[in-house]
Amino acid sequence: MTVAEKISQLTMDAAAIPRLGVPAYDWWNECLHGVARAGVATVFPQAIGLAATFDEPLIREMAERSPTRPAPSITARPRGEARALPGLTFWSPNINIFRDPRWGRGQETYGEDPYLTAPPGSRLRPGLQGDDPKYYKVVATAKHYAVHSGPEPERHSFDARPRNATSTRPTWQPSAPRRGSPGGLGDGRYNRVNGESASASRRLLIDILRNQWGSTATWSLTAGPSRTSTPGTAVKTPEQAALWA
Repeated sequence: MTVAEKISQLTMDAAAIPRLGVPAYDWWNECLHGVARAGVATVFPQAIGLAATFDEPLIREMAERSPTRPAPSITARPRGEARALPGLTFWSPNINIFRDPRWGRGQETYGEDPYLTAPPGSRLRPGLQGDDPKYYKVVATAKHYAVHSGPEPERHSFDARPRNATSTRPTWQPSAPRRGSPGGLGDGRYNRVNGESASASRRLLIDILRNQWGSTATWSLTAGPSRTSTPGTAVKTPEQAALWA
């Protein structure tokens, strides 16, 4: 791929590359508690309610059923159709820690406790993808790494500044090995951490995720991540932001 072609693949609505036979594809779909907004599908309780059951086998069973009979608009999607939501790449589960109800998305999570958040997420992901070592039913993408829990209206500009690594590691470490399982995907967060885009942070993605946690997961950039590499902060132009991401 040329540099321009690589940049075109960094957004959720990845452009087609005709000369390589690569069709356009929109990576966005949701399956936190059943397939969302893509036609008629079974809807299960929200993630916060599933966590309240403390029933890990039940959560795994729900995850297995969700993509087995997905919405007709998913199974009938023509090759090359690039609109959002009919695809088989799901931005689920949400393993963020629910610390402030003003965030507005706490219902997507499994709660405020790092230890109790890890088991439901670890059950949902393999349940969605299936047990075949080569062919996934769908692709589950754990989100959002890391230190993400709002404020939602400012997600593309907010700069989270944890006091120190000691205060954040106990929060994110419990579910890290499960999030970064081989062959899976992880989903970068929108805003910055200590002044640096979380979707282009060497400390978060290389030093911690790859080297310390040993993750081999493919990494997905969520909606609009290059906006967080704001021109004038770490880079000077939108093009440099995309290259950095």
